[in-house]
Amino acid sequence: MDLFLNGGIVLTSLYGRHCLTLQDFTAEEIKAILDLAARLKEKQKKGEAHPLLAGKTLAMIFQKPSTRTRVSFEVGMWQLGGFALFLSSQELQMGRGEPIKDTAAVLSRYVDGIMIRTFDHKEVEELAAFASVPVINGLTDLLHPCQVLADLMTIEEKFGGLKGVKVAYLGDGNNVAHSLLIGCSKMGLDIAVATPEKYRPNAQIEEKARANALKSGSRIVITADPVEAVKNAQVIYTDVWASMGQEKEKEERKKLFSPYQVNSNLVEAAAPGAVVMHCLPAYRGEEIAAEVIDGERSIVLDQAENRLHAQKGLMALLMGK
Repeated sequence: MDLFLNGGIVLTSLYGRHCLTLQDFTAEEIKAILDLAARLKEKQKKGEAHPLLAGKTLAMIFQKPSTRTRVSFEVGMWQLGGFALFLSSQELQMGRGEPIKDTAAVLSRYVDGIMIRTFDHKEVEELAAFASVPVINGLTDLLHPCQVLADLMTIEEKFGGLKGVKVAYLGDGNNVAHSLLIGCSKMGLDIAVATPEKYRPNAQIEEKARANALKSGSRIVITADPVEAVKNAQVIYTDVWASMGQEKEKEERKKLFSPYQVNSNLVEAAAPGAVVMHCLPAYRGEEIAAEVIDGERSIVLDQAENRLHAQKGLMALLMGK
């Protein structure tokens, strides 16, 4: 690991830790993850082996379906020289009522890390409380830290740095919005979230982000006006209007969120050369127009690819020694 980091201070501080939220990491620790991710991406592109997790195993628990999370973690572990074990909720005794603490204790005897993608954030917190190996939040209804690590990596690649870049997020004040608020405020990016009052971000998340911003110099705006949000923004970001488990609300949400669609007019109201991001899956014609997500301003596929590299950096630092 010293091949990738100068000294071992940050490595020592991250080894064995959980990743439930980016709030638990310092800005320096997040930067270390991003720096290692960039170096691992370069090595992968050059075809250079980097088996930093040789002989290590990751258990992947899925209570929500996934494309990018499953493939990026599984491929990432293989590229790091380790092995990833897919465990659906139907295949685990958790799905039949086994206490989470028992699952956590037993898996900790078998594997070197656990990734979980589920609904209730409290389940991830309980799993981490009773696991003796690192637990990684692959997504909950409250937070999506791995996605935002990839987002920060993508923004850094595009702009050559993070501090002072303005991100405008439009749509539901959901798990992605929450993690963007935390990640941007930690790393000194300005962030404006535009959402109907009914769907504002969680008040406790907003409070933490504002406390972070006092330290980093980040500016945070929460507004109902999408045009106000995108003013001077270099990055415009959106997500689906109805997430998994909210299908019954889809038609109501479509009516309420329609003014927040990322379309050509909204993109033109942002900073010159602004780029567009989406965490996928995307519904063209709803939260984003087809000509935008498929156009020259879109860096959505770069963002999706970086899920692989950012998670490799994270896993290597949490699980490698």
